[in-house]
Amino acid sequence: MNTPRLEKIIIGTAREKLRYVDNAIAVSGRGLVGDRYYEGTGTFNHPLLSVTGRELSIIGFEALELCNQRIENELSFLDFRRNLVVSNLDFEAIKRQPFWIGNVKMKLNRTAPPCRYLSKLVGADMMKGLKRIGGYRVDILSNGEIKVGDEIRLLV
Repeated sequence: MNTPRLEKIIIGTAREKLRYVDNAIAVSGRGLVGDRYYEGTGTFNHPLLSVTGRELSIIGFEALELCNQRIENELSFLDFRRNLVVSNLDFEAIKRQPFWIGNVKMKLNRTAPPCRYLSKLVGADMMKGLKRIGGYRVDILSNGEIKVGDEIRLLV
């Protein structure tokens, strides 16, 4: 089996388009420095909504091709609005235990299903496109830097 790896990091403030970066600082309880959820300005930072699981989102690399097949489109990872894109990661295997990306300890919080807001933004049926492959919300358990290419390791 290939080593699970961080392929892409995506951030952006509420006032700018999302963009790829090579590295980012992860802060427990906040998110990635420079991202809308770190700043508390993300669409779902509304006070009446639960704030747990808003720090970070993660999705599998294979989701892009499958989503585009389902909706007959050519979206990019930026369109998914998830922070981290990973390859070769068995999400079921890490559901109940912490893991490391680089020197940052994390844990899956809950699924990140697609929503109508995402469908509206990209002009496609993302409820269909990302059904059961929309990724997960992640809690950051330790502060540190993550970089594209970092290995993902289970905490043992």
